[in-house]
Amino acid sequence: MKKSLLALAVLGAFAGAASAQSSVTLYGTLDVGGKYIKNDGSARRVSEGTDGIASSEVRLSGVEDLGGGLKAGFNIRSGFNPDTGTTNAQFWNRRSTVSLFSNGGELRLGRDYKPDFWNQAIFDAFGANGLGAALNVAQAYPGTRSSNSIGYFLPSNLGGFYGQGMVAASEGGTNADRPGRYIGARLGFAAGPFDVAFSAATQRYDVALGLNAKGDSQKTYNIGGSYDFGFLKLQGFYERDSLAHFKEDRFSPNAIIPMGQGEVHLGYNYSKLRIDATGKSTKVDMFAATYQYNLSKRTAMYGTAAMLKNSDATRLSLPGSITDTPTAGGKSTGFELGVRHFF
Repeated sequence: MKKSLLALAVLGAFAGAASAQSSVTLYGTLDVGGKYIKNDGSARRVSEGTDGIASSEVRLSGVEDLGGGLKAGFNIRSGFNPDTGTTNAQFWNRRSTVSLFSNGGELRLGRDYKPDFWNQAIFDAFGANGLGAALNVAQAYPGTRSSNSIGYFLPSNLGGFYGQGMVAASEGGTNADRPGRYIGARLGFAAGPFDVAFSAATQRYDVALGLNAKGDSQKTYNIGGSYDFGFLKLQGFYERDSLAHFKEDRFSPNAIIPMGQGEVHLGYNYSKLRIDATGKSTKVDMFAATYQYNLSKRTAMYGTAAMLKNSDATRLSLPGSITDTPTAGGKSTGFELGVRHFF
């Protein structure tokens, strides 16, 4: 059965209006692997986990042609854990948006990815996933998505220029997933093998999160870029996050090297957090490498190794099913083997 017909059947179970769509697609990703984590000061842990090189999720999207160059569309994504078959309490947690498209661009409403997140994901050789993700060294709250958002995307016919803006209301700002009001924008230029983008954002916190007190506003600026030489793709980003009492600088030079049916992903990530009240700083850095062998266009096997080193009082850990963080200033090392499949 074609994907479009299957998707229509699934949607029909929820609402009878699915047949009004010009096109509806069901697709997604499954990524499962075995993982080994050893943190200084605690016993080694072996587990099965998910999302080693891609985010496991189910997606539904559709577009309806309204005529006169205007279209309507939706995109909903639910992250899940294929190692256990469980879902998140917030079912459509990854994205749930409705859009209007025209020659003037796209108007998008709902829960969506923040503009400043994209430079941290697109220009990361590990795609913000797994043991090698650049986000693993973030000491300040990095953020990924905003609920209650209104976004605008530039049209795609601007000679290589692209961009977006987002404003998100503070309603329901009670946890790390929905911290409060957000305002951000991203502007980039891509031509041939070259791509560069800059973003700026302000996140107000209606809830205390680690270094952030309730009522704080965190400002984020980052710039990322890549150049594809064919035999080697070089990329990376730099980010500055600041509040009234601290500043964090992060940078991530990385590369992707094609090797026949496979590819090697290499990355180095560094974070330095300066606390104004004490004048002291803490540092974290991480080395990571992945070998990905593409069995087909949709299926790949992979292996990733990473080592994260803390300094001073920092106790960050590589992601995994582990409860004990490293001792202050200690290391976190890990290895994972897995399979990723697109459907």
